Amino acid sequence: MAKVVVFGTELVAELAHYYLTNDSEHEIVAFTVNKEYIKEDTFCSLPVVPFEDITTIYPPAEYKFFAPLSERKMNMVRAKVYAEAKEKGYSFISYISSKATVLTDQIGENCFILEDNTIQPFVKIGNDVVLWSGNHIGHHSEIKDHVYFTSHVVLSGRCVVGEYSFFGVNATIRDGCTLGEGTLVAMGANITKAKTDSWSIWKGNPAVKSEVSSKDINL
Repeated sequence: MAKVVVFGTELVAELAHYYLTNDSEHEIVAFTVNKEYIKEDTFCSLPVVPFEDITTIYPPAEYKFFAPLSERKMNMVRAKVYAEAKEKGYSFISYISSKATVLTDQIGENCFILEDNTIQPFVKIGNDVVLWSGNHIGHHSEIKDHVYFTSHVVLSGRCVVGEYSFFGVNATIRDGCTLGEGTLVAMGANITKAKTDSWSIWKGNPAVKSEVSSKDINL
């Protein structure tokens, strides 16, 4: 059990509060955001404190950190908060739902893995990864840092997912694919190519590469 400070005061932070309170041994003691974004002194009946002052109020030797933020700017917003909290000296928890089927122990920190995910044997999941509900992660696949799966995505076996990638609802990736850094797979798209270029967008069935870079969009 850890005493945990959660970054955020929006819907995902509220969900984190629900999951950690009802399905983990961890105790959330406070929320934190940058000072300019504090609107109320409390959130979910717990204190909200400035991120700039967090180490003084909740020192990293005594408290752990959790930043389950959204996919904004291809996961870069979440990655930035993760890096800044790490620089402040915090270690992180991960939340893995008790209702997920998890057949690997190779899961990094600051991961948010919700109910009904199936994670097969020999899968490797990096740090700062979000798996929303109902995904299938095939055997011997590797998901690198700062990746976001929405729901009902099928990642077949022996795939490699590059950092900062994003998967829309009902996307499907065939076995043995290597997805470059920053790949965006749109809702319902089916990837059949062996490799994707870094910072590319794929749409359709079979998926076709867009002329727009995923660096140029704001999710």
